[in-house]
Amino acid sequence: MSVDSVQRTLSLEDFRAEAEAFLEASVSAVRTDHGQFEFDDTEDRVTLFRGATAEEAQRARDWQRRVYDAGFGWITGPVDLGGAGLPARFEQAYLETERRYPVPSRSPLGVSLGMVFPTLLNFGTEQVKQRWLLPLRRADVVGCQLFSEPGAGSDLASVSTRAKRTESGDWLVTGEKVWTSGAHYSDVGLLLARSSEGSRHRNLTAFVVDMHAAGVEVRSLRQMTGGADFNEVFLDGVAIPDENRLGDIDDGWRVALATLMYERGAIGGATAGGSGLFRLDRIIAWLHELGCERDPAVRQAFARVHAGLTAAKAMRARAEAAVKAGTTPGPEMSLSKLALTSNLASLSDLVGVALGPRLLADTGERDAYSWSEFVLGVPGMRLGGGSDEIQRDIIAHRVLGLPKGPG
Repeated sequence: MSVDSVQRTLSLEDFRAEAEAFLEASVSAVRTDHGQFEFDDTEDRVTLFRGATAEEAQRARDWQRRVYDAGFGWITGPVDLGGAGLPARFEQAYLETERRYPVPSRSPLGVSLGMVFPTLLNFGTEQVKQRWLLPLRRADVVGCQLFSEPGAGSDLASVSTRAKRTESGDWLVTGEKVWTSGAHYSDVGLLLARSSEGSRHRNLTAFVVDMHAAGVEVRSLRQMTGGADFNEVFLDGVAIPDENRLGDIDDGWRVALATLMYERGAIGGATAGGSGLFRLDRIIAWLHELGCERDPAVRQAFARVHAGLTAAKAMRARAEAAVKAGTTPGPEMSLSKLALTSNLASLSDLVGVALGPRLLADTGERDAYSWSEFVLGVPGMRLGGGSDEIQRDIIAHRVLGLPKGPG
């Protein structure tokens, strides 16, 4: 099924059949292309902050291209921009079908597809949309987010990277960004910079920047876990054409807020279950392998995971329906991020109860010590995408309408 041949009258049953045929053929092809490729679900290491190598990023790009060219890469997207123009239920059907196959992970494209792409779709000029949207969706181009700085993490409105307008109307940008996931294999960056001396939140402008442009330098940050997913990015007089501006001048805070909501939705997306760490069928099978499925403490810990995932799935479906109806994601997306950290904590507790001391000592048993890095990484997820405390403040003030505290 190619994008050009997709018909809006295609039945869901026929669509599922075509998806299954594509995946059956593609899994064999991927294994042939890459040899004995170790898929994520077979690797004897469970971690949240591993970082993607250039080879893993390339595998993700190759797979996304294969999926897109088969007509499944942007199922709900408008036809005039390269999408298939099908209802959301078709996308859900494809994702449900794909989860049954050991396909390469697309996690190296999470920021690109989950944050950069929708922001450009909503705020990009026509030039930006024509140049970047299709390449981003097909993974010919990968995007990263250039927001946080050494002096502006949680307080994003304090960014000091400067964007100065030239006589020609274009921009020169100088500054430093940090904690940029995937910058080492990205082609474009979503940049927030200070563009005037105006009042707070009204002095920022958002841009798309070419990561290969003169003046852009990326330096990896090595983590104590051994991964290097985060980077410092230095911008030294980087030239950005005005057509790459997102939204109005000094209105970048609005763009940033939308991007952050996409980020929280993307981070929280995994919490609805069905893939990766939250595959309940795999968790159940693993507990049976350990022979602890009848332990009352294990059963209670599993029940907390199951209940959390069930609630998150319902909440996630409601939020996605609103976004697909054309609504810009709002502060309620903070709930998805909070649900993720809560469910990760529940899963960490379940792992600890099921494994006991084997979690901390490499006894040679399968799936024992391999979980230690995951358990140690769970607290770090409370910071990603805005700390849990910030999410609670957003929900309290912008969703529930509660007054701010004194001082």
